[in-house]
Amino acid sequence: MRRGFPQSAGFRHRREHKYLSRSDVFQVTVLGSLRLEAPVVQAGMGGGLSRHELAVAVSEAGGLGTIAVGGAAAISRELASARALTDRPLAVNLLLPFARRDWFEAAAEADAVVTFWGRPRRRTAGVWLHQCGSLAEAQRAHAAGADALIVQGVEAGGHVRGTMPALELFERVADALPAGYPLLLAGGIATREDVARALDAGAVAAVAGTRFLLADESRAHPEYRKRLLTAEHTLLTELFGAGWPAPHRVIANRATERWLSDDPRGPRLNRALNRLLAPGARYLPASLQGRMAHAQTPESRLLIPLGPTDDGPTNLLDAGPLYAGETVARIDSVRPAAKLVRALTP
Repeated sequence: MRRGFPQSAGFRHRREHKYLSRSDVFQVTVLGSLRLEAPVVQAGMGGGLSRHELAVAVSEAGGLGTIAVGGAAAISRELASARALTDRPLAVNLLLPFARRDWFEAAAEADAVVTFWGRPRRRTAGVWLHQCGSLAEAQRAHAAGADALIVQGVEAGGHVRGTMPALELFERVADALPAGYPLLLAGGIATREDVARALDAGAVAAVAGTRFLLADESRAHPEYRKRLLTAEHTLLTELFGAGWPAPHRVIANRATERWLSDDPRGPRLNRALNRLLAPGARYLPASLQGRMAHAQTPESRLLIPLGPTDDGPTNLLDAGPLYAGETVARIDSVRPAAKLVRALTP
């Protein structure tokens, strides 16, 4: 079985970069334990957009595939399905506002656990990565013992923790944390050149979401993919925040056209209702969440953060969030995930 990065001329050039120690340490520790062959990580796209099919395809191609589903039973089911198809490394993404103890127990069967949006705290004995959007959060996650950090820029799709461009934030985090501590970069990753820039900045790998959302194996609804392929602009909003009042980047649909004419964040009343519901959101039964998703319309004031999957309610195409990063304007094709990994690898 192949191990480590292929020693291409481009990779040898980066090994002479001033961040040599950071890449070497990651390859010996995190990359070594995960047996990755490419500096490419598929972002965990929640709500069932990235399930075992996509994660397996990415991992089989040498990257790190990530499963992102809600509930311990769903996590265990997706991991079992993935293990039946590959022995390559797999990650599970957990959203801290919703994850419960049994979610972490189920996710511990993966090769790595990625956490996002909340106080960083080690809750797994295995490899733990935390995604952060500020220097302060990065420092807290480092102090909490995270094995590596994903630094997310504001240009990323889905829920956006970052408030500045990815490379700018990355530089600040890299300067503040110890040399050799592994950092990954998320936001603005759609091409081989994007990955190369991340590596040249000192990242040990790049994390891509929107590019893999437009992979054959993603579970995005076909019409959702079609709209992504023609999208030229994104919106950073808080509109689809019922139960999770957090900024998120989407492309336009009927709901955004209905509600975002005055304020891109969304009407003040809508945002207040979102915050009011937040404390109890993690305790909503899945059956109730499903009913809310089916009942949602573009005119609803309460809009949940569930995106349209190929097996979910079609009303979410215009009443739910169509998550996408700014790179969507540079993507014009749906391709197999394995080809995307190869195309992204410098």
